[in-house]
Amino acid sequence: MARRSGSPFTGAGIVFVKELADHLGSARMRVLEWLVLLTGIGAVYTAISDLKTTTASDPFVFLRLFTHARSPLPSFIAVLAFLVPLMAIGLGFDAVNGEFNRRTMSRLLAQPIYRDALLLGKFLAGMATLAVALVTLWLLVVGFGLITLGVPPSGAEVARGIGFLVVAMFYGGLWLAVAMLCSVLFRSAATSALVALGLWLLASVVWPLIVQFVANAIYPPTEVSLLLGGGPSLHQIELQQSLSRISPTTLFDESVLALLHPTTRALGPVFMSQLEGSVIGAPLPFGQSLLLIWPQATGLIAGTIIIFVVAYIVFQRQEVRA
Repeated sequence: MARRSGSPFTGAGIVFVKELADHLGSARMRVLEWLVLLTGIGAVYTAISDLKTTTASDPFVFLRLFTHARSPLPSFIAVLAFLVPLMAIGLGFDAVNGEFNRRTMSRLLAQPIYRDALLLGKFLAGMATLAVALVTLWLLVVGFGLITLGVPPSGAEVARGIGFLVVAMFYGGLWLAVAMLCSVLFRSAATSALVALGLWLLASVVWPLIVQFVANAIYPPTEVSLLLGGGPSLHQIELQQSLSRISPTTLFDESVLALLHPTTRALGPVFMSQLEGSVIGAPLPFGQSLLLIWPQATGLIAGTIIIFVVAYIVFQRQEVRA
């Protein structure tokens, strides 16, 4: 078997630039950006009206821009948790099958571009597009807060805000990898989009219900717990939390909770022995919050890599001749 010459990433830069230009100039991306922008700014605007009276007493008032919610709109992070997967799926659901449907895949790979470079360039272009949209939105929120609140953010708030932005990019990257895997598996763009959206709904809506049912089935309430009010047991809580963390939505929510709520000291059951020597309500240093979310962030990154590798293996085995 002949060995191919040159780097497997030859042409990745060309694919990246071309795909990035297509994404940033597409009508699809403009619709997604305006959707995120309008809903996000709307959520922040409703939060600011409640936060103006707490600027002097709240040391993390800028972080409240992201977490504070007032009916009828949810918080800014709730909006992002809902819309970032939609953006990622919108960018990747036809990344590969679109080339097949346009009859351009065989001509594209006839150039000095390997499949490795093609898939990697498309993925990096999608990540760069997500990064541009999220960074722009984050800067708009911070600038809006500066104008309306009249106080600058502290260094800790800026660090936590940047950490939140990075976690949001990882979260979007995982769903981008899912969308590209569906694009590799299914030749129909509509089928690819529906499967990716179905997986997102499963992880976000259906999986928490399944987890609760499974935890109740394995550790049913005892007579003692029912007499005490029917609260879940410790084993049930731990099992439910472990199963919930299979979903990337849970990993993102827990990471955001620790970063944007500095008083968060644990992401699971808290025992009295863990609170010895601590001041209730005192914020954690930023470094400690990073250590707290390290497993969640690692899980998002590992999930992205695993899904992308699966897509790469499947794509390498496909027939691309027209």
